[in-house]
Amino acid sequence: MQKSVAAIPDSLGWIRSHSMTFVTSDIHSNAWQRWIILAVLFLARTAMGFQFQAVGALSSFVIADLGIDYGKLGLLIGLYLLPGVVIAYPGGLLGRHFGDKRTVILGLALMVAGGLLTMSSNDYAGILAGRLISGVGAVLLNVLLTKMTTDWFIGREIGTALALLVSSWPIGIGIALVTLPWIAVHGSIGMAFGSTAAAAALVLIAIGIVYRVPPAVHGSIPPGRIGRARLSLRELGLVSLAGLIWMLFNVGYILIFSFGPALLVSRGLPEGDAGFLISLVAWTVIVTIPLGGVIIDRVGHATLLMIASFAAFGLSTMLVPATPSLLLMIFVGAVAGLPCGAMMVLPSEVLRPQNRAAGMGVFLTWYYAGMALLTPAAGILRDVSGAAGAPLFFAGALELAALAVLIVFRLLQHRHPDFAYKR
Repeated sequence: MQKSVAAIPDSLGWIRSHSMTFVTSDIHSNAWQRWIILAVLFLARTAMGFQFQAVGALSSFVIADLGIDYGKLGLLIGLYLLPGVVIAYPGGLLGRHFGDKRTVILGLALMVAGGLLTMSSNDYAGILAGRLISGVGAVLLNVLLTKMTTDWFIGREIGTALALLVSSWPIGIGIALVTLPWIAVHGSIGMAFGSTAAAAALVLIAIGIVYRVPPAVHGSIPPGRIGRARLSLRELGLVSLAGLIWMLFNVGYILIFSFGPALLVSRGLPEGDAGFLISLVAWTVIVTIPLGGVIIDRVGHATLLMIASFAAFGLSTMLVPATPSLLLMIFVGAVAGLPCGAMMVLPSEVLRPQNRAAGMGVFLTWYYAGMALLTPAAGILRDVSGAAGAPLFFAGALELAALAVLIVFRLLQHRHPDFAYKR
C-alpha cells in the first residue's frame, strides 16, 4: 500500500512530463515552428513598446498631475531605458549563462512589478522608481529577443524576421497613443499605467508555455568553450558602430512620439486628436518595416535603402513643426520603417555565433545610453528655446547623423572581409 501511494507522485510526474512533451512536440514539429516562436517574441516586444510609450502618451496628464516641466518629463521617458547603459552587456552574458527563456521571464516579471508600482504611485519619485524597475526588465527582454530571433532565423528569412520583430515596437507605441489617453479620461491615469503591467503579465505566460531553444543552437558551441568566448576588438568596434546607428535612428524616432503630441496640443488640437495624428507615424511604420525586410531579403541593396531612408526621414521630420499634416505623418512613417530590418541585421554581419548574446548587449548599450541621455536633452532644448518644435528639429538632425555613421561602418567593414556576410 505504501509502495502504491509512493508511486502516485512518480506516476503524476511521468504523465505531466510526457503530456508536456506531446504538446510542445506538436507545436514545434511542423515547418511553422519558427514563425510561432516569432509571434510570441513579437508580442513580448509589443508589450515593451506599449509600456515605454505610456509616459509620452499620457504626457499632458503627467505634467498636470505632477506639476513638472518638459525636462523632467523627458527624464521620466528616458529613465525607462537608462538601466540599459549598465545592464545591456551583462544581460547578454546572463542570458548565455542561465538561458534565454529564464532571463526573458525575469525581465517580464520586473516589467509587471514596475508597472504596478507606477500605477499605485501619486508622486514623481514613485513613478520614477516604477519606470526604473520596469526599464531593468525591458533591458533584459530587449537584449535577448533579437538574439533569440536570430538563432531561429539565421540563414533563412532573417531580414524579414528581424523586420517583423522590430515592427512590434511601433505597434506597442501606436496602441499606447490611441488607448492610454482614453483609459485615463474614462478611468484614471493609474488604470492606464496598470494596463501596461497586465500586458507584460500575459506575455510572460505565453513565453513560458511556447518558447524553446532552436535545435541548431544545442551543441553549436562546445560546452568547454562557452565560458571562453570573447568579443574580438574588430567585433567590438564594428558592433559598437552598428549600435550607434541604431541609437541615433531610434532616438530621433522616439522624439516624434514623446514631444509630437505636446506640439500639436500647443497648436490647439485636443489631446485625443493629437495622439491619433502622431500615431499615424507608428501605424504606417508597421506596414513599411516588414516591407523593408522583404526588400533586403529578395532584392538586396540594404545600404542604399538605409541611406535613402535616413535622409528622407531626417528632412521630413524637420518639416513636422511647420506643416503637421496627415500626409506628412504618413510619409514620415513610411520612410522610417524601411531601414529597420537592415539595421538589425548589422550585428549578425560582424559577430560570430557564440558571441551574439554578448554582442547584442554591446549593440543595445549604445541604444540605451543615447535614449537615456538624448531624450532628456530634447526636453531641455524645448524648455530653453521655448519652441514647441525644437525637439523635432533635433530628431531630424539625429537621422542625418545616423547616415554619416553608416558610411563609416561600411568603410571599416570592407577592411575586414572575414566577417560572416555583408548585404
